[in-house]
Amino acid sequence: MTENTTLKIGIAGLGTVGASVVKIIQEEQEMLAARAGRAIKIAAVSARDKSRDRGIDLSGIAWADNAETMAENPDIDVVVELVGGSEGTAKNLVMQALQNGKDVVTANKALLAHHGAEFFALAKKNGRALAFEAAVAGGIPIIKALREGLAANHISAVYGILNGTCNYILTEMWRNGLDFETALQQAQEEGYAEVDPSFDIDGVDAAHKLTILSALAFTGRPDFAHVETEGLRNVSAVDIDYAAELGYRIKLLGIARLTPDGVVQTVAPCMVPEESNLAAVEGATNAVFIEGDRVGPTLYVGAGAGGNATASAVIADLVDIARGNVPPSGAFVETEKTVPFDSREGRFYLRLTVEDRIGVMADVTAVLRDHKVSMKSILQYGQGGAKSVPLIMITHKAKEAAVRDALAALAALDAVQEKPCVLRVEIPGGTEEI
Repeated sequence: MTENTTLKIGIAGLGTVGASVVKIIQEEQEMLAARAGRAIKIAAVSARDKSRDRGIDLSGIAWADNAETMAENPDIDVVVELVGGSEGTAKNLVMQALQNGKDVVTANKALLAHHGAEFFALAKKNGRALAFEAAVAGGIPIIKALREGLAANHISAVYGILNGTCNYILTEMWRNGLDFETALQQAQEEGYAEVDPSFDIDGVDAAHKLTILSALAFTGRPDFAHVETEGLRNVSAVDIDYAAELGYRIKLLGIARLTPDGVVQTVAPCMVPEESNLAAVEGATNAVFIEGDRVGPTLYVGAGAGGNATASAVIADLVDIARGNVPPSGAFVETEKTVPFDSREGRFYLRLTVEDRIGVMADVTAVLRDHKVSMKSILQYGQGGAKSVPLIMITHKAKEAAVRDALAALAALDAVQEKPCVLRVEIPGGTEEI
């Protein structure tokens, strides 16, 4: 194998993922060369702190003090962007690399969610690859599944557990009876959550990933602005318990579903039946359902984050590029439009805290009737002389907008003591009952 057949890469960002990429390439040179058909060599790296000990050998590898210079380096064929963030260095590096005729591999879901349409157009114009398997669900090859394995299918829905931090928190709340704040603190102590966890627990990370999946499945271009996003902050231990009593588990789901009007995209805590595959996914694991018209529902489960899992996806893209086996960068081919979230139809879990007195139930049901929200089941709990009691309801299918309006009207009732709680009810891989 001669030097001119070697694929030379530059890696920007040497955090957990970047360091794992370097280590795997160095340890598995022969295996990767055999699988790729040519050697993969790290020609340059860049990070903020050159002196930091990352547990990897960087001797013999050029150091770029400014990551953006790698976009112009003639000794680099592929730029691997692992800096993170949707602006600044990451954005400039990817843009300049594509403009200068270099292929790009990225794990940056935020960058693609906000600027993907622009970058994919640029990659197509310049005949370069922009590969992003690592941007969604870590080690699960979900991008390849959507873009290649299911190419013969029209997709009707893509949904699942897209954030391991949130799934870990919800698992601990269910398994050990923890409240949200305690479970979050435990996730931080275990290294699953950042010191500032808002990106994860507010649903933004999952929304970025859903934007990419929805673009591949439906819309033809990332459309982050139309993802309705709700995080975990309002999920309480009491709702975890009531969900279990009703035969459900609560999961933060990213959902993109094709409706007669267009694609509805949402990230929100949802109740799923305890016998479903998604309910059984615990800890920091990710899981994604894709429903195709030929294959039906398919499920993909695995590590959604972590150095080795994400590095595995990065290197898979590098091997594809080395083989010349990357799909066209303009492979977002569907053209469905996104529609407002209020058009969604589904079932809902409602929890009210109400005064324990005669006539309250009649007032509640009158509000729901007036907003055309029908109840499938109602549970009312007496609490031995307490002034207020919980009222738990599961609806039949209803419009999102109608339920929101009904909740506002319910909150205005004198008998309702706290802000009503609402969770969507999702039936993975099946048809919801009317």
